[in-house]
Formats: sequence, C-alpha cells, structure tokens
Amino acid sequence: MPVRTLRIGLIPGDGIGKEVIPAGQRILEALPTYLNLKFEFVHLKAGFETFQQTGTALPDATIDTLRNDCDGALFGAVSSPTHTVQGYSSPIVALRKRLDLYANVRPVKTVSTAPRPIDMVIVRENTEDLYVKQERTYDGPDGKVAEAIKRITSKASFRIATMAGDIAIRRQKLRDADIQRFHKNPLVTITHKSNVLSQTDGLFREASKRALANPKYASVKVEEQIVDSMVYKLFRQPQDYDVIVAPNLYGDILSDGAAALVGSLGLVPSANVGQGFAIGEPCHGSAPDIMGKGIANPIATLRSAALMLEFLDEPAAAAKIYTAVDSNLEQGQLLSPDLGGSATTEQVLNDILFKL
Repeated sequence: MPVRTLRIGLIPGDGIGKEVIPAGQRILEALPTYLNLKFEFVHLKAGFETFQQTGTALPDATIDTLRNDCDGALFGAVSSPTHTVQGYSSPIVALRKRLDLYANVRPVKTVSTAPRPIDMVIVRENTEDLYVKQERTYDGPDGKVAEAIKRITSKASFRIATMAGDIAIRRQKLRDADIQRFHKNPLVTITHKSNVLSQTDGLFREASKRALANPKYASVKVEEQIVDSMVYKLFRQPQDYDVIVAPNLYGDILSDGAAALVGSLGLVPSANVGQGFAIGEPCHGSAPDIMGKGIANPIATLRSAALMLEFLDEPAAAAKIYTAVDSNLEQGQLLSPDLGGSATTEQVLNDILFKL
C-alpha cells in the first residue's frame, strides 16, 4: 500500500497555543509506520501577536499557503483584547470564512471510568448568523442604539444539517463495530429559537429538516429542541444526545458549556471543516494566566489532530490517537493541573506517546 503524505499547516497563534501545537505535531510524527502515513509541516502565522508585529492578524501568505499547499492544519489559540483595537478582528473567524470551513465539529466524550457516559458531537454552522459581524451604532430618540444583523441562509443551513446527518451515520457504523464504548441509536437534534425568531431560526429549522429527510438518513431519528430548553436538558441528561446541530451562536454557547460536562476545556477538541479541508482547533483559549509555565493540557490539541485526520479520511490513524488519550485519562496517573493533577505538558504528552 503506498504511503500517503499529508502536508499540515501549524498555526500556534497566541499564548499556550505555542506550547500545545508542537505537541500536536509530535503525536502525528509518532503514528505507527504501518498506517502508511507521512507528514510534512508548514509553520504559519496568525493571531493578536502577529497583528501587533505586522498590522494584520491573518497574513495573506497564511491563507495562500493553506489554500494551495496544505491538506489540513492545526490552529492553537487567539488572544482576544478586552477593548476595541482598531483594525483587529479574529483570525480564526476570518479563516473559517475565507476557506469556507462551514462546519465547526466538537465532540464531547467521557472515558469508561467516568460516573456517567457522555458521547455527543455538537455540529455548529460556522459562517453566518450574528457572526457575520455587521453591526452599527447610532443615536436614537432615547440614546444610543446598537444593532447587529443575524443572517441565516437555506444553503448554509441545509449543508450543516447534511454534515450532522453524515456524522450520525458514521458514528453509528463505529458503534456497530464496537469501536466506541457507549452504544446509542443515531439521533440528530436540531436546535433553534423559531418560536421567537420565526424567519431566521424558522429558516434554519425548515432547511435542516429538509436535509435530514434524505432517504440516506432513514436510520437517523430527528428531533428538535428550543435552544433554552436544550441548555437545560444538555446539563440534566447529556447521555441522551448523539449529534446536535445548531446555528453559529447557539452552537458556540452549547459547545463551550458542554465542555464542563467532561471536566475541562483542556480536553475538548474541535475541527473547522470544509470541502476536503479541515483545521483542528482545541477549544480552550490562549490562557495567559498559565502561558510559559509548561502546564497547559495538550489533550484537546491531540484530539483535535485526530479529528482533523478523521475528516482527511484517515480514521485508523485518528483511532490510534483517541485510544492513547483515553488510556491516559482512564489510568489517571499523569494529569495536568486543570484535571486536578500536577503533571506538566511534556509529561502528559510523553505518557500518551508511550501508549500510542
């Protein structure tokens, strides 16, 4: 079988991104040779520090290299200034738009030693909603008025629901093969607020239901939840959910909140996915309070690397990483401080590399 070479862009960004992205590179380099995978890495720049140095948070050279020379990428973290900085905007949001990475996929999963089994994926539309960032402020008769456009299209809603349906089918095949630990029937939960936002969220609901009515999803149960009740049920009965699909804002809130169910943002991966391209991105931020201390949890990045491989059609390689990470967490002997341990980033990484 010929060796496949994947060219991966590495974008550390800011803060602890510089500490965890090298760990992602090392886990890819350590994959067994029988998987017939080889990696080449391209070091790229983006982030607030890049903005301070160059005047742009996302250099054109980074976009051009990703678009023309890479199969996928790993993105670390971005520092978000607490005040308005003229000319600055989030590079990861810009990346999603310019590369049409229309899906943000966030698995939330416990390991076998956890007190209750959780195994879900939140699939968030990644290109529109309030994140189109079209705002204005003006003087009204009673003072300042601020407005923001919420844009929902049938095209984006249809394709994100299709992505959710495909993920539900793939997860069921894995469960049927006993690769995953927790068994449940395939389910997609459409999350919206169409009882109030009848046109925008109503369109998302209608397009999602139309996408999931495709006969190829005949084995997938489809249900709906209003977003506020979804938040309640997510925390009360997370074991009931499989794949949750939502517009951009709701998906952002739900996925960050769901991280609390598994103990730490340092465990939760994500992938920004488009047609034939994926960027793995840990869900934690730049964490300036622990930057440079060598105690950042690398697991979200390692899982993000595996998730990237899933969307690059390398499920066996992804499974190797997932299994090694789960083994580290189940044994619980080398845990980073966010999980109540005292292990360093390097110690956690070396333990997982040993288990690979």
